[in-house]
Parts: sequence; C-alpha cells; structure tokens
Amino acid sequence: MKLINRLLATEYMVKPEKRHGEIPDSREAYGASLRIALPAVVEMVSMSLMGMIDTIMVGRLDAHGVAVASVGLTIQPRMIFLAIFFALNISVTAIIARNKGAGDMRAVRSCLKTALVINLILGVLVTVISVSLARPMMMISGAQADTIAPATSYFRITSFALLFQVMTMTICAAQRACGNTKITMKVNVVAKVLSVVLNFLLIEGRLGFPRMEVDGAAWSTVIAAFVAFCLAAYTVVHRNSPLYINLNVKVLVNLFQKVVGFGAKPHGLDFDFQMLRKIGKLTSGSIVEQIGLRVGFFLYALVVANLGTEEFAAHLIVMQLMALSFTFADGIGIATTSLVGQNLGKKRPDLSTVYGKIGLRLAIFCALALSGICVVFRFWFPMLFSAYEGIIETAAGLILILAVIMPFQTAQVVMGGSLRGAGDTRFVALTMILTVGILRPAMGFLLTYPLGWGLTGAWIAIIVDQAARLAMLLTRFVRGKWITMS
Repeated sequence: MKLINRLLATEYMVKPEKRHGEIPDSREAYGASLRIALPAVVEMVSMSLMGMIDTIMVGRLDAHGVAVASVGLTIQPRMIFLAIFFALNISVTAIIARNKGAGDMRAVRSCLKTALVINLILGVLVTVISVSLARPMMMISGAQADTIAPATSYFRITSFALLFQVMTMTICAAQRACGNTKITMKVNVVAKVLSVVLNFLLIEGRLGFPRMEVDGAAWSTVIAAFVAFCLAAYTVVHRNSPLYINLNVKVLVNLFQKVVGFGAKPHGLDFDFQMLRKIGKLTSGSIVEQIGLRVGFFLYALVVANLGTEEFAAHLIVMQLMALSFTFADGIGIATTSLVGQNLGKKRPDLSTVYGKIGLRLAIFCALALSGICVVFRFWFPMLFSAYEGIIETAAGLILILAVIMPFQTAQVVMGGSLRGAGDTRFVALTMILTVGILRPAMGFLLTYPLGWGLTGAWIAIIVDQAARLAMLLTRFVRGKWITMS
C-alpha cells in the first residue's frame, strides 16, 4: 500500500526544493486532469469506434479484403499531405496553452486567427495537389490491380474534405489548449455519427439511396467534414466565446486581398506577422517531425502492402484496434499538454511536472486494462471486419503483439504531449524522425523480408519503435530541460 501511495500521490512527484508553491493533493490534481481528459477520451474513442464501424461496413462489400485494402491504401498519402497542418496545430496548442495560463487572451485569439489564415491558403493548395495526384499516389502506395481503381476514386473524392478538415482541426486544437475539451467532443462526435449514418445509406444503398460502395464512404467523409467545420466555426464566431473572432465574408475577402498583395487592409482579422513568426519558430521543428513521421509510416505501410491483399487487410484490421487504444492515450495526452502549458504560463513548472506524471500514470493504467481485453477478445474482433478464416487467424495473432505494444505506446504519447505543451517540439521531432521515420520501416523491412518473419516481423518492429521512443521521451522529461523552453 505504501509503495502504491508513493507511485500515485502528488506529494512525491516533485522534490521540496523544486516547488514554487503549494502542490495540490492527489484528489484535486487527478480530478483536474480527468476533467479535461475524460471528454477528450470520449471524443477520441467515439471517433475511433465509429471509424471502425465505417471500416466494417466497407469490409462487408467483399470477402477477401479488397475494399478494406483500397481504403487503407489512402491513409498514409493523406497523412503526408496533412503533415504541415499537424505541425501547425502542435504549435498552436503550445502557444495558446502558455498564453491562456498567463491570462493573455489577446495573444490566444491572435494565434488562432493567424493559424486559420495559414490553413485557408495552404488548404486550397493541398486540395488541388491531392486531387491531381490521386492515381500516382495510390500506385506509389502499393495498390495492386484489384485495388488501384477504388483506391484512386476514394482518395480523389475525400480530397475535397481536406480544407474543411484542416480548419476544424485548428479550431479544435485551440479549444483543447484552453481546456475546452467538451466543445471539441460535441463537434467531432456529432460529425462522426453523421458519417456513420451516411455510410449506412450510401455504401450499400439503403432507404432509396444509390449503392455507391467505396465511393459512398468517400462522400460521407466529405459531407461530415463540412458539418464538423460549421459546428467548429460556430464555437469561435459567436460573441460570447472566449476565442471569439470575426469570420464574416467581407472580412475573409479583404483578408485574401491583403495576403495576395492588393486591396484594403482587412478589419477584424488582421494578419499578425509577429505571431506568424512565433508560430513559424515552433512549427519548423514540428514540420520536420511530421514529414519524417508520415514518410516513415508510408514506407512501413508499403512494406506490409507488398505482402499481399489479404495480409494487408489483416494488418489494417489490427491497426484499427491499435488506433482505438491510441485514442485513450491521445485523450489523456491532450489534457497533459494543456495543463503543462498553462502551468508554465503561470510560472509553475512544478505543477507542470506533476500533471505530466499524472498523465503518464493514467495512460499506463488504461493500457494495461486494454491489453487484457485484447488478449481475451483477439478472435472476436477480426470477425467484425471479415468472414474469411485466413484473415481472422492472422489478425488474432497480431493482436497478441499489440497487447505488448500498448503500454509503450500510451506512455510515449503522454510524454510527447508533455514536452509539446512546454514548447520542446524540436526534441520530440528528433525522436519521431529517428524512431518512426527510420527505425520502424528499417526494422520492418529487415524482419519481414531478409529474416523471413513476414507480417509478424513487421509488427515486432513496432514494439522496437515504441520502446525506443518511450525511452528517449521519458529521459528528456525526467531531466527537466523542457522547463526552460520559451
């Protein structure tokens, strides 16, 4: 009992000489973390579960996993296109959390407005590029003769959702940084429920709607993304919002004129070049991280895709479960990022340390529970996606490996969130490049092909990646250099 108390109690998390004031008791500190984390976890888990339902609906179109593989082939190319926006949102979260803690709401709103302008310009550009390069990207991704046509069509259609998605992502990042996770939960859960309903109607053609199969899933994504943007935008355009910004049409037109170099100075949404430089400073490291991350995931997916359609389908099924487990860590990580950043803004690095350690403990507890559930239901889960015995058997074996991965995964996600909340984005970027960008695909190829371990070898490579990542991030957090980051 005494050992458990020393592991969990806040009074043991910061040495007396490093305290800058009173440390909240365990009930208060864990309560503060859970108030932010629980809505985020509900949001992330709900979205992941409904994403699984989407995949199940697509998977029922054929027995050998062609439809699932076609949709899966689009994931990593899309993530590469979104890399710059993920990097931008990491910076937005860090800046807004820090300024929210310092009570500077002018800077908070300026950061959000500047980020939305960047998204508007880059979002249009990325949409045009992704629509134009749909087929070449699918060919590079490892599409086979049976998947190239549906994968290309799905990728091209869903590209029209990109602009709405990136704008929504940034608004939600700002809300989470302020601790408003209930708002983002409502926005994303409502949009995802709509996506599931539309998939039910459009994939197989129910209640008088046309049967569109994979294309139906794509159009559901576009419509849901638009609705999510409308809901997210409403949270910042009504005047009672602490993140209120003026986004009427006249302001946007004038803003576009200023950005391209002509017309009158926009009012209400002035472009803050000082904030732009601040965002750019933090984003530069995150962009490198995201590019390395996405390229690493892409190369790793290519290693698995070349094993064949059925193996790739089994891999994607287990990746759905891995994504679900990730959402628990991600929700806790969101709370940790927000609390670490806000308390650094309040000049209380001791409290930032406490909330980082609380997040780590919550994440590991969730991971151990999920690992046990995975082992028990390892055969039942794949049966939701496919009736083909070969795919089910392969996926069940991979789930045992996933049960080992989960504790490493959840812990490193929260540690990365703590460092990002402190603005230590460059070290996190370096860690991600070395582990995801280089180690995972290299180990995956080595274990899969030269050593002949096949798909099992590819998943063992994930264990190596996650363990190495956790070791680097945890060491950085414990040493405390992140406390001095600006």
